[in-house]
Amino acid sequence: MKRLKNIFGIIILIVLINIIFKSFSDYKNISDEISFNTLNVSAVDNKDEPNPKIRFFQNPDFTIAAEKTINSVVHVKNTATSKGSNSIWDFFYGNSENRRTVGTGSGVIVSNDGYIITNFHVIENANEIEITTNDNKTFIAEIIGSDENSDIAVLKISGSNSFPYIRFANSDQTKIGEWVLAVGNPFNLTSTVTAGIISAKSRDLNDYDSKNQSFIQTDAAVNSGNSGGALVNINGDLIGINTAIQSNNAGFIGYSFAVPSNIARKIYEDILEFGDVQRGLLGVTGQSLNTELSNELNLDITEGFYVNSTDKSMGAYMAGIKEGDVITKIDNVDIKKFSDLTGYLNSKRPGDILKVVIKRNSSFKTLSVNLKRSTYVQFYGMQLKDATDAKLEENKIENGVVVVVNRNGTLYRMGIRAGYILTEINEQKITSTSELSSYENENIYQITFIDLNGEKERLIFD
Repeated sequence: MKRLKNIFGIIILIVLINIIFKSFSDYKNISDEISFNTLNVSAVDNKDEPNPKIRFFQNPDFTIAAEKTINSVVHVKNTATSKGSNSIWDFFYGNSENRRTVGTGSGVIVSNDGYIITNFHVIENANEIEITTNDNKTFIAEIIGSDENSDIAVLKISGSNSFPYIRFANSDQTKIGEWVLAVGNPFNLTSTVTAGIISAKSRDLNDYDSKNQSFIQTDAAVNSGNSGGALVNINGDLIGINTAIQSNNAGFIGYSFAVPSNIARKIYEDILEFGDVQRGLLGVTGQSLNTELSNELNLDITEGFYVNSTDKSMGAYMAGIKEGDVITKIDNVDIKKFSDLTGYLNSKRPGDILKVVIKRNSSFKTLSVNLKRSTYVQFYGMQLKDATDAKLEENKIENGVVVVVNRNGTLYRMGIRAGYILTEINEQKITSTSELSSYENENIYQITFIDLNGEKERLIFD
């Protein structure tokens, strides 16, 4: 019995020795692997200009992007003048015709000679714009140009040809889930950096807004003073201009939106080269597909832009795009909804030739479309164009302008669609789109349209 116990003890001892030996071997392998990875990290970090993507993967930090951008983001102070209110207090303090109001935001230096991109709403109605850089130097800025439709403005400060600036990146190449930094200079507190990811692309915050929005959405914290600041990738390159937040109390709750850098850059270059924004159009009207519309149209796809009509004077018609086609891709950009289409077109100019992929019946075709200069006018949430003599004769009317796109929510719910003819505003005849500008600041109480059946519709607003 005693001998059996000794044998049993020896067996247990052998098992324990094997377990200890195996554990030591595993530890050695892990240690070797850790040492190998540590050497790799050290090798990367010792480079003069490390690859941020590799470094971020191995040792997550945003220091490279932050260091490259914080000195290129500025504080923007907008001093505007508004008319006095003629209130009872004017009797005590004097009735000043002009009252000074001050607004603030951020801006991004995009060239070494001092050109700055910010939001239009940051500098709107400005009489004087003061720029404060991250090293607390102040400059008076000149407004070079602006585009309310995209909420982008271009400023210029002078005094140096060596301002730190942020380089543009290709915003079309950004991906959902990609890390980004939001850099702003709110409240003149010097530059502030927050981190997040790209939550979505081609976001349109208002389906009926005529501004054709196509934002990059991020969860990086952006508050009101950050408007006009930079959204950058981990390389520190500009992928967007922070523009809007989604909030019920003007504070950040997890959603912020940026104008893609491709659009901002195109507007910036247009303003510098031409003095205004050059817009190229395909010349199509239509709507985004969804399950309900696809079932109604008996289509086997639920994403894309369905073409309702084409303008005979525009490139889409000339290239062979027809009513009933579905645009699925332009160049290398997938078109899944209307904001994909407008977002890409807003980065292009008249004369650009695009490769447009359409689905017609059961086959796909690639067509080359030459963008034409826009002859449309934005008014009251609609795009309108002058009516041809044939169009007027067809509807047996003498005057009017044609609705190309209606993105005014109120008018849309009232039934106004593309193809309607606007004939009167406030009981005054409209003969051309050039007359619409005189109504931009006027209270509109009545609009008269001719519908698709040639019937008159008079809309009265309280």
